[in-house]
Amino acid sequence: MGNTCPVGQFTVFAEEADDCGMNGTTSPTHRRSGRAFHKMRLQAQGRAHNGKKFKESCETVVVNAHGGLLLLKHEIDNGEMLVLTNPETLEEQECRVVFQGEPCDRGQRIGVEFLTPAPHFWGLEFGELSKQGDEASAVH
Repeated sequence: MGNTCPVGQFTVFAEEADDCGMNGTTSPTHRRSGRAFHKMRLQAQGRAHNGKKFKESCETVVVNAHGGLLLLKHEIDNGEMLVLTNPETLEEQECRVVFQGEPCDRGQRIGVEFLTPAPHFWGLEFGELSKQGDEASAVH
């Protein structure tokens, strides 16, 4: 999806209803890296809302070089630390929870930010955003 809004305006992305109602999520157009709707299984471990440690297999919804949006079964607090493991490469990344969506049947959408950028963690290459802000050309 190309972005036709000037920098500083907002873009609305639509996704299938099975991603916990991720239709109509508003995001600022100025981003550190391109993002992609990319579903992949990975392992997440950390502390749940109740303070107990957990380890679960989860799924990505949207990813970029600085983090992503995950669908988790456990409820997690903002600011909580997670360790994500890519099952294909066994690479681990520490990240911080920066967004919590509303819980739904499939889990809760959790936005995470890597402590250090990891552009190859997802198995994708993220290019620079074009001068027009066209995010469709950002992922190669």
